Amino acid sequence: MALIRVALGLLMLALFGALNWYLFKRLVADVTTSPWVRRALAAVLLATYAAVPLLRLWSEDGTPPPTATFTVLTLWGLLLHVLLVLVAFEAVRWFLARRGRRQAPASLGSGVPSIEAVLPLALPTPPRAPDEPSRRQFLSRVGAATALGVGGGLTTFGVYRAMTPPALTEVPVRLPGLPAALEGFTIVQLSDVHVGAIIQTKFLDVLVAEANRAKPDLVAITGDLVDGPPAQLGQYVARLRNLSSRHGTYFCSGNHDYYSGWERWAKALEGMDFTVLRNRHVRVGDAAASLDLIGVEDWGTRFGGGEYDLDAAVAGRHRDRASVLLSHQPNNLDAVASHGIGLQLSGHTHGGQVFPGTLIGTAIWGERNTGLSRHGATWLYTSRGCGFVGPPMRVGAPPELVKLVLTRA
Repeated sequence: MALIRVALGLLMLALFGALNWYLFKRLVADVTTSPWVRRALAAVLLATYAAVPLLRLWSEDGTPPPTATFTVLTLWGLLLHVLLVLVAFEAVRWFLARRGRRQAPASLGSGVPSIEAVLPLALPTPPRAPDEPSRRQFLSRVGAATALGVGGGLTTFGVYRAMTPPALTEVPVRLPGLPAALEGFTIVQLSDVHVGAIIQTKFLDVLVAEANRAKPDLVAITGDLVDGPPAQLGQYVARLRNLSSRHGTYFCSGNHDYYSGWERWAKALEGMDFTVLRNRHVRVGDAAASLDLIGVEDWGTRFGGGEYDLDAAVAGRHRDRASVLLSHQPNNLDAVASHGIGLQLSGHTHGGQVFPGTLIGTAIWGERNTGLSRHGATWLYTSRGCGFVGPPMRVGAPPELVKLVLTRA
């Protein structure tokens, strides 16, 4: 797992290095001929590029300062949005050039050349004016200014949307086997909070207040709670002890929880009165009316010798009982349906988080990318998540708290 993360990190650095070179060419080299301005802006781009891995190394010994992390990641997000606008310009220019070539004057047919093709041979033409560098530079400056303006607007909106409280999404689900006494049972789902260098006390306190306002019977946290070890982030995560519900708070692991030292976090969360479901199930309710709440380890841990084990999680339960599965990634749904599980709650995808990631997420996950979908006899709800990873912004995939209202099928 560690080797895969290193390889992916190096690949991302190489990709962002190539993108930075392109941005330098379009935003600096094509815009100004001043060597001092070019050097200064090149230094800014280089510093922004190097800052993220430097912050990552810093975090090995201690949490990097929130302000520095927020600033650097926001700049990365700005550059990505500017790049997106520039690529859109390139696509439009390519399309217009291709369309112009298709509409170029053609011959009159039967091998007879067009008048436009003959005239240059018959009549003298004035000398071609030289291509003026100042005109090209002017157009480059207009394009760069537009890209910075649009990119800056998208970035500002994205930061605002990511840092404001998640909206509450209420979803009714007809759950097979639900006892009549549990009609209207409510679960508030939190997913992908990503407590770390940016998301800390203030964000969590607002999140708790919003969740408690929904008056849930049960709170489910479906992984990717943290980006860092308990020694650094435990004081912030402890704010979630203020979550209030009749049956308590239940947790299943996500891939980022594993990166952050899952064994230590599992013990820490149990100490905060969370019920951590590691390939097991519990009965929620009383002898007269109850449902099975099932939790599995993160699906991705299979690639690192992990312990995702759905069979162990459902061992000993009667398949006709009402059941809800907490599983961070929206995967393995055929097996989930074969066990007669009525509803799976997942996260992980963030709904793509930032355009065009929203389109990429849909291409990868399809209907599992976000929202409610049906897979055989099993319902799946994939949350867009509460927090964010990477640049602190959301565009096209706003954060959400989910309130699931269970009704009888």
